Amino acid sequence: MRVSGTNSICAVILYALTLGYQAHAIELDINNEQSIKDAAATATYGMMVWYHGNETGQIPGAFPSKWWEGSALFYALLNYWHFTGDSTYNDELSVGLQWQSGTNGDYLPSNYSHFLGNDDQMFWGLAAMTAAELKFPDVSNGFSWLSLAQGVFNSQKGRWDTTMCGGGLTWQMFQYQGSGYTLKNAISNGGFFQLAARLARYTEDNEYATWANKVWDWSVNSPLVNNKTWLVQDSTEGTNGCKDGANIPWTYNYGTYLMGAAYMYNYTGDQQWLDATNGLLNMTLQTFFRKESGFVMEDVTCEPREICNNNEVLFKGLLSTWLSYIALVVPTTYDLIMPKLQTSAVAAAKSCTGNNNNTCGVQWYKSQWDGWTGMEEQISVSQVFSANLLPFVQSKAVAPVTSSTGGNSTSNPSAGLDNNKTDSTPTLITTGDKAGAGILTLIFVGGWIAFGAFALMGSGV
Repeated sequence: MRVSGTNSICAVILYALTLGYQAHAIELDINNEQSIKDAAATATYGMMVWYHGNETGQIPGAFPSKWWEGSALFYALLNYWHFTGDSTYNDELSVGLQWQSGTNGDYLPSNYSHFLGNDDQMFWGLAAMTAAELKFPDVSNGFSWLSLAQGVFNSQKGRWDTTMCGGGLTWQMFQYQGSGYTLKNAISNGGFFQLAARLARYTEDNEYATWANKVWDWSVNSPLVNNKTWLVQDSTEGTNGCKDGANIPWTYNYGTYLMGAAYMYNYTGDQQWLDATNGLLNMTLQTFFRKESGFVMEDVTCEPREICNNNEVLFKGLLSTWLSYIALVVPTTYDLIMPKLQTSAVAAAKSCTGNNNNTCGVQWYKSQWDGWTGMEEQISVSQVFSANLLPFVQSKAVAPVTSSTGGNSTSNPSAGLDNNKTDSTPTLITTGDKAGAGILTLIFVGGWIAFGAFALMGSGV
């Protein structure tokens, strides 16, 4: 069993708690809406067992050693709620997304901001943007979801670095973070591009479109994105003038640029963006849905060698979500995308036989549990299941909406620019907070025995 912090005591507890249970994969009929909803509910429940921010004495949305992963969890919950209609986790979702936003509304809370990368902050901005696009209700006593996305955008455009390579975001935010401060990577720049494109489409404010074009032009003139071969490289070093790139393929690097291009095409109708969408999509499918893996989604850099870390386990879940949105905003891609998502979901369901409690694995193409256990595995499977509900809601005028097609999240173009505010350290959640947020302790009790053993071991691969 591949988890961090594993020891003999946990192994004994796990054995004792699961003794007598028979392993079954998550049942999934890919052509049956209710079957997919049930599968998504099972995977999402398994994901939430790892989340403790809804407990007395804990901080909502907080993952102290891997802060950005909170955004991935809430991103998965947003899609789960939207595509299934199940609001079970909406209180935790709303509280967590607000709690980590910081008093300046730009997802730079003081207790984490000193070690964050631009990509870490960006993922929270994308989660907030998704909340706005899905019409997840704004809260009455906090920041609107749209303004949080705008706050991240404003914060990041202020860090656009022209001292090396003529532009681009560095991976890390601060010089004391060492080599990461001179590295310009695909996920930071692609994520900023995606956020700008989505804000442009939602608000119809030309500033965001201008920035999306600016980030794209810089990216294709750097080693990060080749707009002839559609190769997306992981990173390039600023201290050598960004002359060379690290050709390490990751699903989320391709996916974030692809998502941005699709949104820009939906917003502008320009052929340039349709060409970029098609080129990146074809390269993504060719690279990560290989024939030798049964056309099942796979992060080819780490999965075959079984060396994926926690971050990397999350990547293809993000790609699953982004592909489903791309199929919506650029309908001509639907017939290419859905078969790949369906094949991947069927395989992923068969991987969920671990620990006798539907623990899901990493290597979906094996169609059986591969021994991996963690929150990250559950998040990615939840996302690919939710994405497969697209055929059943496609005709119902589903999101992503814009401000002119039903979006009602309040805009604040100056969000995040009030630098006179200083963020205070978040307090621990209290019993009152717990009750007010509608924490689902009683719901979890019934299933805790089945999931509790591996949760005790801590997250990790």
